Amino acid sequence: MTGEQVYVSHAPGDLSLVQDLFSTVKNFPIGVHIALEELESVRDRTRLEGRVANSDVVVAILTEDMAETTWIDQEIGYAVAKGIPVVPLCEEGVSHRGYVSDVESVTLDRSNLTVTIFTLLSRLRSELAPLGALSVPNWYIRFPCPVPDCGHPVTLELEAGQAKLWKRYTHGKHLTASCEACDSTYCFDPATIGFRGRKE
Repeated sequence: MTGEQVYVSHAPGDLSLVQDLFSTVKNFPIGVHIALEELESVRDRTRLEGRVANSDVVVAILTEDMAETTWIDQEIGYAVAKGIPVVPLCEEGVSHRGYVSDVESVTLDRSNLTVTIFTLLSRLRSELAPLGALSVPNWYIRFPCPVPDCGHPVTLELEAGQAKLWKRYTHGKHLTASCEACDSTYCFDPATIGFRGRKE
């Protein structure tokens, strides 16, 4: 995993939802470009063509709010024209039409974002794998140890496949990463890769 780019197309009313869904993905060494985070005004939206064109994957958030904008359909069409894979993240009851009508979607369940985030991460790992879904790219999160006067880099390696991560989640087992300098251990949720705390 070296510098992959993900572009997220969404309706303006879904910005907060999108930020929740992608908060963990942003911790990986992946460029995540959320459409409305990069705009100063609606007129600037056409500048995002470069972001779409340079993406490895486009995630289209399809909710009832998407009816208020035509940009999602345009960005999907632009990605398809450039040969960029599009992953529809589709709320129940909302159809994915047009260029993504025959693409398997990820189900967006607002009542259970943990499952949605896990499924989204699974799909992104599959789409970004250099040899297809059978290989698992070496995903990791690197951060400076927050212990005062330490700051040593700590790396959480994600070598396990998604099925094993889900099994750890259902059994209440965290993923851990330790600082080699001060021996602090950090715990993460195996489903969402969200930070859960530090062990003394």
